[in-house]
Amino acid sequence: MTQRIQAKASHRFSLKPEHVYDAWLNPEKVRIWLSSSLKVGGLPGDVRQIQIEPHVGGKFLFSDFRNGQEVQHWGKYLELKRPHLIAFTWIVDASQESDPSKVTITFVPDGAGCVVTIVHEMDAAWIEYVPRTEQGWTRMLNAIEAMPHAD
Repeated sequence: MTQRIQAKASHRFSLKPEHVYDAWLNPEKVRIWLSSSLKVGGLPGDVRQIQIEPHVGGKFLFSDFRNGQEVQHWGKYLELKRPHLIAFTWIVDASQESDPSKVTITFVPDGAGCVVTIVHEMDAAWIEYVPRTEQGWTRMLNAIEAMPHAD
């Protein structure tokens, strides 16, 4: 394994941990917040595929269309402890299959809401992408907060 670095993002939600946790594993909800976060980031938000197998060892695939091509992000779930923890591998290129990034999302109750923290552990070769990665995860968290939620 290579030397690792971390990108981090955190957000305080007015939502219960269960609501935010479920937004990461429900394909319809992922499609909504992913499209919104891509648009905020200046991309078209044209989500093409959302495939989720929500169990440990299950795989996921998220893709969107940008710059004339489909861009894919995929991985597998390493830990799922509702409503406290989601951990998964994060791959954007087949060359990363043997040493993927790892993303850990924690959901900590805070009053009537929760604080969600994302830690993205990646190869140190990506150090110049840490600010961009943190901005991307922050946009995703903000998009989840902005979604309509029913109790």
